[in-house]
Amino acid sequence: MASPHSGSLSQSVELLRIETNLFNLYIQGKPFHPTVESLQLHRTDEENWVDTGLQVSALSTLLVIEKVSIFNPEWRELLDWHTGERSYPVFFETQSYELVIEKKHDMAITFHHENVYLRQAIKPLGKMIVSGVLNFQNEVGLTDLQLRLNGRPIFQLQIEIFPSKIDYKQDYQMILHDVNRQVYNLSFDFLRKTYNLTGLKETRHQSLTEFFTILQHMFDQLVQAVERIKTTPHAKLVREKRVLEAAKVRKAGKENIGYLTKRPQQLVSDEQLGFIPLNDTRYFPTHALETKRQVNYDTMENRFVRWVLLRIILKLKDLKARLTEKSRLQDPILTRRLNYMQTQLQRLLKLDFLNVGEMRQLSISLVLQMAPGYREVYRNYLMLMKGLSIQSDLFRLSMKDLAQLYEYWCFLKIHDLLGRKYELLKQDIIKVNRTGIFVTLDKSQQARIVYRNPKNGEIFTLYYNALPKGDHSETLGQKPDNVLTLKKNDSSAEYKYVFDAKYRLNPAYEGTPYYNKYKLPGPEEDDINTMHRYRDAIVYMDTQSRELERSMFGAYVLFPYHNEEQFRQHQFYKSIELINIGAFPFLPNSTELLEAFLDEIIKDSPEKAYERSTRPRGTKEYYRNKLTGKNVLVGSLREVSQLEDAFKYGFYHVPLENINDHTLLTQLEYVALYQSKRQFQDHGEVGVNWYGKIVNWRVVRRKEITERPARRGTEEKLYVKFAIERWIMREKAIVPGGRGIHSLLFTSKYMFDRALEIAELKLETEEDLLVWREQRRQGRVRVELDHDQVDLASKVIEVRLKD
Repeated sequence: MASPHSGSLSQSVELLRIETNLFNLYIQGKPFHPTVESLQLHRTDEENWVDTGLQVSALSTLLVIEKVSIFNPEWRELLDWHTGERSYPVFFETQSYELVIEKKHDMAITFHHENVYLRQAIKPLGKMIVSGVLNFQNEVGLTDLQLRLNGRPIFQLQIEIFPSKIDYKQDYQMILHDVNRQVYNLSFDFLRKTYNLTGLKETRHQSLTEFFTILQHMFDQLVQAVERIKTTPHAKLVREKRVLEAAKVRKAGKENIGYLTKRPQQLVSDEQLGFIPLNDTRYFPTHALETKRQVNYDTMENRFVRWVLLRIILKLKDLKARLTEKSRLQDPILTRRLNYMQTQLQRLLKLDFLNVGEMRQLSISLVLQMAPGYREVYRNYLMLMKGLSIQSDLFRLSMKDLAQLYEYWCFLKIHDLLGRKYELLKQDIIKVNRTGIFVTLDKSQQARIVYRNPKNGEIFTLYYNALPKGDHSETLGQKPDNVLTLKKNDSSAEYKYVFDAKYRLNPAYEGTPYYNKYKLPGPEEDDINTMHRYRDAIVYMDTQSRELERSMFGAYVLFPYHNEEQFRQHQFYKSIELINIGAFPFLPNSTELLEAFLDEIIKDSPEKAYERSTRPRGTKEYYRNKLTGKNVLVGSLREVSQLEDAFKYGFYHVPLENINDHTLLTQLEYVALYQSKRQFQDHGEVGVNWYGKIVNWRVVRRKEITERPARRGTEEKLYVKFAIERWIMREKAIVPGGRGIHSLLFTSKYMFDRALEIAELKLETEEDLLVWREQRRQGRVRVELDHDQVDLASKVIEVRLKD
């Protein structure tokens, strides 16, 4: 990575000079930010600097702006600037800038800014100088610096603060868009599920400021929605009946029978023209009904659209009137915006399909919920009329603490990635009280979103600014930004992963220790150390053993960086596979690595999830023995009566010669019974339905097993007789799946509990088990053997998904 500018360009220079008749204003600082230069941020596709916002305004007739000069990073000098000309990014977050106001007369000029810390940083220095150091920290975007004379505004300078770690026009604007879109969608989903609208009622507690804030963000969408309705408006066919002279009626329907029956005076006898026979006389009607079908736009849905537009117009009139009363309507931008909205709304009301009657009652039809255009108007109505209040100020698009915004975005973007593939069950980001709908996403608040995997029904939860219930630290308090908790089928444990947003980036300047070690930009080492701390410090108390267990299986830094492909070579990405701690680059157009990883850990089997984490030495051997140890005997039944005797006397017997390895007898803990399709199909049970725990076993002569009479010639043969504690029925039978058991086979309790077909009981090697576990996460598995009788098969040919 190239080194940033050195020499004089890395030193402070004069960035902005404004000369007026009352004072001169100077801003001095570094013209470049090293990280911005290193990553080539804020450039166009042609590698030129992007345009930036700069406004210099005189707010009083006492002030005359004489000259404005601004630093040009391309020419690397201070050049004259006039309103309308382009300007360049010279102000960046986290950098300090010296502001000096040199008064030309002894007057009470003071500095004002919305941020109290910036306001307090600029103080008088003697009678003629006002100066101080401005540092905008992580706040970016447009900001207003104001000068006041005797408390009244006389001058305003609007500059644009650029991010130092992400691109302003691409990343920052998209982050803002994503945050607002996610909050908007969650709010609409909440409102749609919460409110059952049977009448027209607006919230009484919604302020006009709140209403206008929301309206600004959705107004263009609302106009576009109504324009879309105009192309194909919802309509109904209306029958119109008119009484005409019979000669003028083009098409007479059956309704004329009832009409003429009630009006016999309109029938005239006429033997030539008459066509209605009555008492041997033919009659001809002088008048008749003509029915026409006409398209009518006066539907409930179109009345609703008109009603929404009228409500907005009334609100805007009220807002304009109140601003005028309080003499606040001095902002020309706000005035133009209000006038523009009113003009657009009046234009929409003149559309033909909105020439309808008054709205009296509202029922939520499928047209309002699903039809293009109508559904958008309905969504905007919910947002506007039910009073959305953003406590954490997410809708405000002026200055923003970018580190906090990035943290919000990471949480909402993870939700977005999960929400596309999994079913949203519940969330508490959007809440309601008597004053309306609230978005509670804030550093002081906690949030939780619960999902369900539609493929297997597994539940998982995304936490923001909170730990799952029961998790804590025995030393210092730990509170990661985001925790994803997965509850797997076939496992009582929860698998938890930390995704911590860090708005920090080491650009890896050439010659720095970071570059020498990693060669590529990446997260700070301190942040990776924090992930180790999260994983080791957060523990859970097991309710049965009363022992503390480490509950986090992995911890990862989310940091702002674009080049995902390059980051694959970084040590902190490779470490994820090795020890399940590392980092992911995460920006609006750089989410593929994290999305793929989320898919992986959600699809993981419980064993694969456990294997991702770093385990104590010897764990692998322990679990290999546990998974492959053969402690279950699955024996076949020769006839139905054998099953009846097994239940009656609590035992099972098998010839000793059928057990090749007698050492297996010492490992057995359970006996399971296989019911063949040939013997048991008529009795409704086939496969493995019953199993029991072995109390004891002994080798005896067949004649000593008195519970069942021995067949001729077998009296002296050696048998193993198992005494069973009690027979237990499985919740789901292990079905034959086209195969059977000739005599008996041995398997592990792990496989016995999870098998769906008896061929799966033959899986023994660690490789086959690994493939089977991962395939089972996707659906039912087919195990191909080299023999139809599972116990006679010598090898597993293939493990694959069915279909």
